[in-house]
Amino acid sequence: MARALRDRRAAARDPEGFARSLGVNLRGRVRFYGIDRAMFGSEPWLVSLGDNVYITAGVQFITHDGGTLILRKEVPDLEWTAPISIGDDVYLGVRTTILPGVTIGNRCIVGAGSVVTRDIPDNSVAAGVPARVIRSVDDYLDRMRARSLGCGHLPAAEKAAVIRQIYGVPEQAGAGRAGV
Repeated sequence: MARALRDRRAAARDPEGFARSLGVNLRGRVRFYGIDRAMFGSEPWLVSLGDNVYITAGVQFITHDGGTLILRKEVPDLEWTAPISIGDDVYLGVRTTILPGVTIGNRCIVGAGSVVTRDIPDNSVAAGVPARVIRSVDDYLDRMRARSLGCGHLPAAEKAAVIRQIYGVPEQAGAGRAGV
C-alpha cells in the first residue's frame, strides 16, 4: 500500500523520471497520460521508447508470454521474453497492448484498443485486434486536415470553449475545467 502511494506521487510529479526509475529506456521526450508500474510488466528494462512519444491511459507493454508457465512441467526451461521498441513520433491510443518482440517504427499512430502482435513499419496508422496497418500517416494527415476544428494550437481552456461553441454545449456552472 505504501509503495503504491509512493509510486502514484512519483508518477504524478515526474512521469518520465518514474518510468526511468523502473528501468524503461527513454530515448527522448515521452508524454504519459496515465502511468503506473504495472503498465510495463515484469521486465520494464526491455521497453525502449523514442522521442516525441505519447502513451495514453491503459497502454500495456507485455515483454513475456506467461502461457509458458503451464508448460514448464513438460519443458522446465521454457521461456519467451523479448524486448519492445517504440520509435520516434509515435502515438499509442487508449488501452493499446503491445506484445513481446514488437517494434513500432517512427511516425506511427496505433488506434485505441489495438493489440500489436507484430512490427509496425514507419509512417503507419495501425489499429485492430490484431493490429494491422490501415493507412499511412500521410493519408491520415490529409483526412484530419479536412476535418480539423482549427483549434489544436490553443491552450486547453480556450480550446474547450471553442469546441463547446462548435457543438453547442453550454458551459456548466461549477463544472471542472474541461480539457485540462
